[in-house]
Parts: sequence; C-alpha cells; structure tokens
Amino acid sequence: MQACWAFFDDVRSRVSAEMQKGPRGGGRDRDHIVRHTFAAERDWAKGVGVLTPDGAMLTDEGLKAHRDAYCQAFREYHAQGKLAGKKGKEPLRFLIRHTAFHTLDHAWEMEDKDLTAKQA
Repeated sequence: MQACWAFFDDVRSRVSAEMQKGPRGGGRDRDHIVRHTFAAERDWAKGVGVLTPDGAMLTDEGLKAHRDAYCQAFREYHAQGKLAGKKGKEPLRFLIRHTAFHTLDHAWEMEDKDLTAKQA
C-alpha cells in the first residue's frame, strides 16, 4: 500500500494539471482525481477508526499524518484480530488491497491522460 502511495504521489507531481478529455469532451482534471482518491481513502480509513479532517490530506503534513495513522490502525487491528470496514466485517487484507488498487488505478488514469508531452 505504501509503495502504491509513493507511485501515486510521483505521478501526481509530474503530470499536467489538465487531463486529456474523453471522446465526448468529458473527464476529470488531475486535482479532481486526486481529491476523489483521497476522499475515498479517507472514508475507508473510518473503517479502522482513523478520522481525518476534511482537506487535511491536501497538505503534505496532513497527508503524512493520515497515512501514518492509517498504517498504524492496520497494525493495531491486526494485533487484536479485529475486522475492518464500516460494519466491522471485512478482513484487513481486503481494505489494504482495495486502497492499494484504487490508488494505482487513479495513478494510471493520470498517466494515461497526461498532456505534458503534448504541451511540450
């Protein structure tokens, strides 16, 4: 999961702010994709007791604090044999895998729609 975060952060730091539009002109820009990815993760983090304030993940310090707390919560839940999720019925491995996949999926989306090479 941490490697996926590192890759996501690298991609978001180097792609264009504006993304290539779809065939009918729709699509999201980089910052919208980032906010969506962070909002989903923030929601999932509640499933392991991590409550991150709105907008906190948009700062480097807030993002680090969130990710540290998220990882620590996984360690604590694992040590206690607890399940995760909104209803406390999901294995930790599912939440970790889901977080990692979602992060990578949107990193790849940004890479695919990057306009940096076309702007140069």
